[in-house]
Amino acid sequence: MSGPVVNVHVLFFAKSRELANTARSKVDVPAEIIASDLLDQLASRFGLTSIQSSLILAHNESYIENLSDKILFKEGDELAIIPPLSGG
Repeated sequence: MSGPVVNVHVLFFAKSRELANTARSKVDVPAEIIASDLLDQLASRFGLTSIQSSLILAHNESYIENLSDKILFKEGDELAIIPPLSGG
């Protein structure tokens, strides 16, 4: 990683929690990163590649609508990894 790095809280929900084998983790990430690059890194690190194409990211409780957007992190920010929700 080049540039400043910050520590963020990553929360896993539903299938992502099952695959990552944890509900939460602290991760060092670049302070500035494209959402799709971050998703690639997290999917690889936490074993989420099988569901990566359907994951949704939320930064400080705001959904990241476009994976080509740049995310600006501050120390202690929260990132949620949310698989598609199903229900009936």
